[in-house]
Amino acid sequence: MNKTAEETQSPQLAVRPERSPGAKFLLVLLTGFLLAIPLFASWLLIYDRQSQSEQAERSIVTGWGGEQVFAGPKIVLPYRAKVQESVEQDGKTVTRTNIVTRELFLSPEVMTFNSDIQTEVKSRSIYEVVIYNSNVTGSASFKLPEDFNRSGIDPTDIDFARAEIRFGLSDARGLAADNKLSVAGQSLVLQPGKGLGETGNTGFFSWLDATALADGTIDVKFDVKFRGTESLTMVPDAGQTNWTVTSKWPHPSFTGGFLPENKVTKAGFTAKYNISNLALGTSLTSMLPGQQIYPSSDDRGYNAYEAGGASAGPSSVTVNFIQPVDLYDQVSRATKYGFLFIGFTFVAFLLFDLIGGVRISSVQYILVGVALVLFFILLLAFAEIIGFALAYIVASIATIGLITAYAASVLSSWRSASIIGGLLAALYGVIYILLSLEAYSLLIGSLLIFAALAGVMFVTRRLDWTRTLQKNPAT
Repeated sequence: MNKTAEETQSPQLAVRPERSPGAKFLLVLLTGFLLAIPLFASWLLIYDRQSQSEQAERSIVTGWGGEQVFAGPKIVLPYRAKVQESVEQDGKTVTRTNIVTRELFLSPEVMTFNSDIQTEVKSRSIYEVVIYNSNVTGSASFKLPEDFNRSGIDPTDIDFARAEIRFGLSDARGLAADNKLSVAGQSLVLQPGKGLGETGNTGFFSWLDATALADGTIDVKFDVKFRGTESLTMVPDAGQTNWTVTSKWPHPSFTGGFLPENKVTKAGFTAKYNISNLALGTSLTSMLPGQQIYPSSDDRGYNAYEAGGASAGPSSVTVNFIQPVDLYDQVSRATKYGFLFIGFTFVAFLLFDLIGGVRISSVQYILVGVALVLFFILLLAFAEIIGFALAYIVASIATIGLITAYAASVLSSWRSASIIGGLLAALYGVIYILLSLEAYSLLIGSLLIFAALAGVMFVTRRLDWTRTLQKNPAT
């Protein structure tokens, strides 16, 4: 009796050869590595959103005042100096003596000032930035150093009557209109420009008759008000600098060459800096060459040289008004744990595949991996609206629910799917703890991976990774 074609092929369909457990493991491993591409793309998206946030913050504070750097005051004394140069004249080398105008920058012996900073959070759409108003009040005492005769400058060459007193402020747009400056009780008129090199030559100044410096001291008092954003930097340059900063902002960060004595509470902070020029390693006087040069026979006088910029100031100190949580940094850190999410979930599915007898295709692994990667996109999108903590909960619930429901269909068992869901819930909880406990993240992460590896090794200890499985499609 002749057999039909279906009867002839049925023995071949009854038993279907499958890949060995080792081959399946390598295939799943390759799939996990391929998912690194969308995982990296999500990280690029976070970086792009962070860049947009920074641009938005800059647009919010346009015209307000940026991150301010405050320097000074310094007294600038113009003086004459003789400079010899050799020139060719009628085929002969002639040495000519020129009179050049130079400037002597004199820092105060003692500078004491207080900064009262009023902060607020300015927002536009979903973006926020910390802005502030600062009121800097203080005094400074100037005197020529006792060893000034070693400087090589003859005091008779200094034009004390044409001196200037200069302040540096990195973003002069933030200056208020009611700033005050007085010398020996006499008010001076402030002028724009002629700042200091430490602030990029921006700031303000006033003309000053510094004749009293020839044999005495000059005491200066100032009251300066300006606006800024996110941070205030002070450049100490005095024999002794005493700076006290107070603010109601509860989240300061102190950086720079020197750290202050500080007290931080929920109601604000107070920081006190006490810095000497011995610690700075700088002198109270510095000089810059002038631009205007006059022949020695010319007695027209000379003009004060407008400084082209002093060298970068000594070690600065900065008070940062930081936001307690930077959501982009947190989302970026969470993304770095993406391989843990993918690896643990794939291992769970692979164990059901190898030991539970449930066949799972490569496409199903990829779909689950894409869902895991999508978690980070959801986390970023929600974090910009409702904050990181709530966004993490929402994105976790959505991802766990989706994968658990899909696993119930793939594994044909809600009980098995609930194991996958429980594993994911525990994993997301542990990762959140890792993000919160930054100091112990490496330790906890290492123990987590070690425990997972030990569990997989125990479950698969009797599995033959090389044999080819035969599975009946009817079972």
